[in-house]
Amino acid sequence: MSLYLQLQQRAAQQKPVRVALIGAGKFGAMYLSQVPRTPGVHLVGIADLSIDNARANLNRVGWPAHQYSASDLDHAFKQGLTFLTQDWQMLVAHPLVDVVVECTGNPIAAVEHCLAAFAHGKHVVNVTVEADAFCGPLLAQKAADAGLVYSMAFGDQPALICDLVDWARTCGFPVTAAGRGHKWLPHFSESTPETVWGNYGLTPEQANRGGLNPKMFNSFLDGSKPSIECTAVANATGLHVPSNGLLYPPASVEDIPYVTRPKSEGGVLERKGMVEVISSLEADGRVIPYDIRMGVWVTVEAETDYIKHCFEEYNAHTDPSGRYFTLYKRWHLIGLEVGMSVASVALRGEATGVAQGWHADVVATAKRDLKAGEMLDGEGGYTVWGKLLPASTSSRMGGLPLGLAHQVKLVRDVKKGQSLCWDDVAMDTQLPAYKIRREMEALFKV
Repeated sequence: MSLYLQLQQRAAQQKPVRVALIGAGKFGAMYLSQVPRTPGVHLVGIADLSIDNARANLNRVGWPAHQYSASDLDHAFKQGLTFLTQDWQMLVAHPLVDVVVECTGNPIAAVEHCLAAFAHGKHVVNVTVEADAFCGPLLAQKAADAGLVYSMAFGDQPALICDLVDWARTCGFPVTAAGRGHKWLPHFSESTPETVWGNYGLTPEQANRGGLNPKMFNSFLDGSKPSIECTAVANATGLHVPSNGLLYPPASVEDIPYVTRPKSEGGVLERKGMVEVISSLEADGRVIPYDIRMGVWVTVEAETDYIKHCFEEYNAHTDPSGRYFTLYKRWHLIGLEVGMSVASVALRGEATGVAQGWHADVVATAKRDLKAGEMLDGEGGYTVWGKLLPASTSSRMGGLPLGLAHQVKLVRDVKKGQSLCWDDVAMDTQLPAYKIRREMEALFKV
C-alpha cells in the first residue's frame, strides 16, 4: 500500500504518526509548512532553543496561533495542538512521540539528540547530515540494536541520491557514478559568511527575507556540504570516493554521462562506482546552460549490447559509446519533502537512506594559515572547510572530522590547504559526540 493511503488510513482510525521536531530553523520551517497538509500526522511538539524563533517561523509558514501552545504537553496533545518547548529531553522522552525529526544543523547536539531518542524507543529522521557524516554508521548500528529505524531525510540530496542508486541496482544496472550538482569554483573553498551571498547568487535582502543563515549557506558554497553529503551517500551505498577530494567537473545535464565515466574511457573517474559532484560553472566562471546545480543524478552502464540497444531505441541520452546513461532529478525541495521519510520510517519501518559501513569521511581543512591558539568555528565559518576523503585515508592520518571542528582550539600552526588531525587540536574528550566517533572508528576499523 502506498504511503499516502496508509497515512489516510491512520487519519481515519484517528491513530496519527506522532512526530517531535527538534530545531525550527529554515529546514524545520519547510517541514512545518507541509504538516497541516499531510493526513495521518500529528506534530506533537517542537523543541527549539528559542520559542520566539519557533513562533516566528510557524507564523511565517502560515500556522494560526491557535494550533500550537506552550502551556502543557498533555493538554496540547488532547486538543490536537503542537506543544512548544525549549526542553528537547522532555519531548524526546515522552511516550506520545513515535518519530523524532532532528533538525538543528548542529552535529554535536544532533548526536546527543539521536542517542537519547534511541534510548527512549523513538525512530529518528536525521536532517543534520553533518552528524551522519562523522558517525552515521554507529548511529545506524545503535538504532538497529534497539529495534529502531535511523534515517537520512528525504528532500535533502543524500537521501535522493540513495533513492536513485537503489532504483538503479534494483533494476539490475551497475552504478558507475552518483552524486549531486553544485555551483563551484576552486576559490569558493575560502569563502566566509561575509562573502557568501555574492558568491552564492543571492542578495542580502533575499537572504534576510528567507531567514537564511549565512554560516550554514556558506557551508554549502565552500565545498563542506557537498563533501558531507557525498560522505553520507558513500557510507549508505558503498560507492567509492575520490582519493584526494571531489573534482567538481563542469557539465550540463546533457554532458553528465560523458564526464562520469572512468578516465580510461574519456571521463574523470578514477574507477567505476564513485560519488562525485557536477559543477554548474565552467572553470572561467561562465554559467552552464541547463545545469544540475540543485539536483541529483546517477549514471548507469549497459553491460550488454541488448541493453545498449534498448537505450538507443527509447531515445535515452547516453555518452558517445551508448553504454553510459544518466537519470536525474533536476531539483530537490529540501524540508518540503521530509514527510516521505517520516512516513517511510513510521509506516514501513524503512529508512530513506542509512549508513551501512564506514567508507568515507570529511576532514577539516584550513581555509587560511591558522595559528596555534585560534578557535575553529566548524563548517561554513572562517577557519576550515570539509574535504572528502576515503575513510581509510582519514583513519591513517588521524583526520579531524569536520563535525567536531566546532569551538575547538588549535595547539599548533596549520598551513592553508592542510587537512587537520586530532593532534592539531585540544579536543574535549568528554563530549558524547567525540566518544561515539572514537567508538565508531574502533568498530568500523578500515
